[in-house]
Amino acid sequence: MTLRSTLDFLLYDWINAQSLNQRPRFADHSLETFAAVFNTCERIAREKFAPFNRLVDMEEPHFDGEKVILPQATHDATRAYAESGMLSAAQDYDMGGMQLPYTVEAAANAFFAMASVSIGSGMLTTGNANLLMVHGSALQKEVFAKNEFSGRFSGTMCLSEPQAGSSLSDVTTRAVPDGADFESEPLGARYRLKGNKMWISSGEHELTENIIHLVLAKIPGPDGKLIAGTRGISLFIVPKKIVDAKGELTGVRNDVALAGLNHKLGWRGTTNTLLNFGEGKYPVDGEAGAVGYLVGKPHEGLRCMFHMMNEARIGVGMAATMLGMAGYHASLDYAKTRVQGRLVVGNKNDASVVGKDASTPQVRIIEHADVRRMLLAQKSYCEGALALELYCARLVDEQHTAGGQAADDARMLLEVLTPIAKSWPSEWCLEANSLAIQVLGGYGYTRDFPVEQYWRDNRLNMIHEGTHGIQAADLLGRKVLMEGGRGMKLLADRLQASIHKAWRHAELISHAQALTAALLQIDKATTAAWATGNPQDALANAVPYMQAFGHTVLAWIWLDVACASMAQDATHSGASNAGIMGATAYFYTYELPKINAWLSVVESRSLLCANLPEEAF
Repeated sequence: MTLRSTLDFLLYDWINAQSLNQRPRFADHSLETFAAVFNTCERIAREKFAPFNRLVDMEEPHFDGEKVILPQATHDATRAYAESGMLSAAQDYDMGGMQLPYTVEAAANAFFAMASVSIGSGMLTTGNANLLMVHGSALQKEVFAKNEFSGRFSGTMCLSEPQAGSSLSDVTTRAVPDGADFESEPLGARYRLKGNKMWISSGEHELTENIIHLVLAKIPGPDGKLIAGTRGISLFIVPKKIVDAKGELTGVRNDVALAGLNHKLGWRGTTNTLLNFGEGKYPVDGEAGAVGYLVGKPHEGLRCMFHMMNEARIGVGMAATMLGMAGYHASLDYAKTRVQGRLVVGNKNDASVVGKDASTPQVRIIEHADVRRMLLAQKSYCEGALALELYCARLVDEQHTAGGQAADDARMLLEVLTPIAKSWPSEWCLEANSLAIQVLGGYGYTRDFPVEQYWRDNRLNMIHEGTHGIQAADLLGRKVLMEGGRGMKLLADRLQASIHKAWRHAELISHAQALTAALLQIDKATTAAWATGNPQDALANAVPYMQAFGHTVLAWIWLDVACASMAQDATHSGASNAGIMGATAYFYTYELPKINAWLSVVESRSLLCANLPEEAF
C-alpha cells in the first residue's frame, strides 16, 4: 500500500475521522476538503522536501560570524510549508486557521516527515503558538502566536541547560523584573533573563523575520536566591528581535546570542544550538539581559511548558514513524528489483541433501524468507506506529470537541498513551531503519542509498523530547497511577472492546486470546512493581515495563485495525487485507511474546542493575 492509501484506510475505515465533520467546529469540512489538504501537502513534500533530503544532510548549517547559513532549498521548503497554511491548520478562522481536525493535520504532516524530517516543518513553531493560545494573554496571542501561525515568525522551546540536561529542577537561568513599572508593559510583565540554554532546535537562522523563544527561568525569591526544584520555574517569551505591541520589528536585537552549533548524527538540516541569554552582546537600552515577557503566572512555567512538551512528544513519535516508513518503502522497492542468490531446494528422497541449483536463474531477494521476515517486521512496526499516532491525534480532537465525559476520557487516555506514542516509534521504527539497511546489505550503509540517513536521523528520536528513561519513569511512576488508575482502566476497556470484536472473526480469535493474556500480565506486573510502595523498587525496571506496555498497546492497535480490515474487506483489495492480516500475525507471532521477558524483571522487582557496585562496571 502507498502512504496515501494507508492513511485513507486508517483515517476513514478505522478511526472514522469523517464523523468529525458533524461537529460544529468542523462543519465546513468534508472528505473533499480533507483530500485537497492531502493533495497539497503530498505535492509540496514531493517537490520541495524529498529532492533535497540528501542535500541538507551534506550541507550542514554553519555560522559565518554574523548569521547561520542554510541551503536555499531549506528556505524554499519552509516558505512553501508556511504558504500551505499547515502552521495554523487546526486554528480558528480568526487566527488565520482552517479549523481542521488535529487528526487531519497530523496525517497531512506525515508527508513532510517522510519526505525530509531533516529539513523540518513547523512542529516547534506550531507547538509554541498553541501554548500561547492556551496560556498567553490576548496581546501575546495576537503579536506572537498569530505571526507564528502565518509563518512570519518561528518558535522554539528552551528548557535544557548545559549543566542540567533533562533535570529541570536544576535550571539556573534567572529572570528579574525590568524596572518598577514593568507591569504596565502591554506585552506582559517584563523581565531580564540571564543564562544558557542547550539543544535548542532552530534556535538561530534567517528563515523567518523573527524567532520566538519560550524560555524556562527562575525568578529569585526575596532573598535573591533561586527557589529549589521546579516550583520556582516560570515561562517567558523571549523574541530574538524586539517587537512593539503591533508585532512590528523595532530594529532592536534582543540580548540572545548564538554560542555554538551542535553537529549532530542526524537531522543535520535543522540547526541545533547553544544560546546565551543576557550575556551583554546585544544590550537592550544599554543594559545586559535578554528582555522576556512572562507567560501566565509566576512559578507556573513548567505546567505551561508541558502543554508544548506533550504535543512535541506526539510530533516526535510521528517523525520517528515516518522515518521508519521511508526506510521500509526504500528497502521494499530494492528487494523487489535486486536479483541475488537462489532458493534452497531439497531432495524429497533424502532430507539430508539440501542445496542450490546453480543452473537456475537468480531470484529477487524478496523471494528469500529472511528478507520477507525483515520486510514484514518493518511493516508491522511502521504501519502499526502510524495507526497509534493517528489514534492519539483522534483523542486530541475528542478532548477538545467531544464535550462531557467523552472529552475527559480522551484526556485521561492521552495521559497514559503519550509516553508510548513518543517512545515506541522512536525505538521500533529505528529498528525498522536498521532492518532496511540489512535488506540492502553492503549498499545499505553507503550514501548511494538513503536508508543509512534515515537511520541516523531516527536515532535522535529516542532522545528528543525526553529520553526512554524519562518516558518510562513518567509512565510507571505517574501515568498508570493517576486518578486512582483511571487511565489504565479506560485503556483496558478499549482493549476489551477490541478483543470482543475480534472474537467474531475466526482468523483473529487466537490473537484475541493472546491480547487478553498480555493485558492480565501488564496488570499483574503493575501491581507487583509497586507492591513495596518504594519508588526505587518500582522504577528500577521502568524501561522494560514501558517496552512491554508499548508492545501490548501495539498488539491492540493491530488487532483493532485487523477487525476494521475484515469488516471492510469487500470494499478493499485482497492484497491490502492480506498485508494487514500478515502484519498482525507477524506482531502476535514474533513480537508480543517478548513481553514475557520484559515483565519478568518488573514483577520480581530485580535490582540487579541498580545495585551492581560502580567498580563492577
